[in-house]
Amino acid sequence: MSHTPFRIAKVNTDAIAGNVKRLYEITGVDDVLIVVKANAYGHGMVPAAKAALAGGATWLGTADIAEALTLRDAGITAPVLCWIHAPDETFDEAVENDITLGAVSVAQLNAIASAGHRAHTTPRVHLKLDTGLSRNGASPEQWADFMRTAAELHASGDLDVEGVMSHLSNTSDADDLEQLKVFTVGLSELKDAGLEPKYVHLAASLAALTLPETRFNMVRSGIAAYGIAPTEELRPEQFGLTPAMTLETRVVAVRRVPENTGVSYGYLHRTAGENTLALIPLGYGDGINRDASMNGPVLLNGETYPVAGRIAMDQFLLNVGDDPVAVGDHVVLFGDPALGQPSVHDWAAAANSIAYEIVTRLIGTRLEYEYVGNA
Repeated sequence: MSHTPFRIAKVNTDAIAGNVKRLYEITGVDDVLIVVKANAYGHGMVPAAKAALAGGATWLGTADIAEALTLRDAGITAPVLCWIHAPDETFDEAVENDITLGAVSVAQLNAIASAGHRAHTTPRVHLKLDTGLSRNGASPEQWADFMRTAAELHASGDLDVEGVMSHLSNTSDADDLEQLKVFTVGLSELKDAGLEPKYVHLAASLAALTLPETRFNMVRSGIAAYGIAPTEELRPEQFGLTPAMTLETRVVAVRRVPENTGVSYGYLHRTAGENTLALIPLGYGDGINRDASMNGPVLLNGETYPVAGRIAMDQFLLNVGDDPVAVGDHVVLFGDPALGQPSVHDWAAAANSIAYEIVTRLIGTRLEYEYVGNA
């Protein structure tokens, strides 16, 4: 049985590889870790990871161990770091598959060391310090015990403490630089405890692009690697980054309707005259943000139209007025603005959201992925 794909996320792997190269040029660091969590921000974890490595990435990052194991199952042997763990995680499978683990507590350090004993190997860890985000990481009042335990396990050969990391709030440059001060104190205390990890990383995409002081010898980049700016105040072209994904489909129905015709659920839109409606087969069941109803920009036959009415689970409508349109016409929701297409940031603005959410909502949907490029 076969069918014709009509909801397509087209991903340019060369764009991802090129963005990684550009990150090296901007940051000047020795190592760039590309984050491929959440299905590579909706771009497809394994193809995106391979493209990032082709672009020179030396590390990959995932949120959890299951994601990291997906990379290993795909035959990817590059260093992988993951940092969010279940409360009762044993770490056995991660250690057996040579996955580097972020550690945030004495309990995690001991559990990881125990997994190493069972696997007859020395697990690698990156210590995660909370420097003001108040999220995942050892807080300053926990540092003494945390660092002492890490140093003892490192000295005994039970763990290889090869990295230290934190995460910025991206609230403002001033706030991030205050976190940098706290992180620097943490590095000093870590040295006093007898540890000087090889990898020191604080900056994610935003700081990597805009705050040189935070780069150290390694940066982590997620969203920027996919050609999307890390805030809605910036645009990827400012940094020479190219959007990697084009979300496209085709018109599946066309109808001419009279004046004052209600359009979609709730009749948020009514036609102002005799108009033509084009039916687009994407909806919130495909990850399209319902909050972009009446606003989401869509490119059709060289013109951009806003979503007319409410976005439904499987479909939405465009009111093209008297413009010509036919079943089968090509439609782009977002892609590369350099090609005249709406951007992910345009959809974020339409949904009163952020670009991260627009692309990561595509996880687990009916979209079919098409990969273009050589990376």
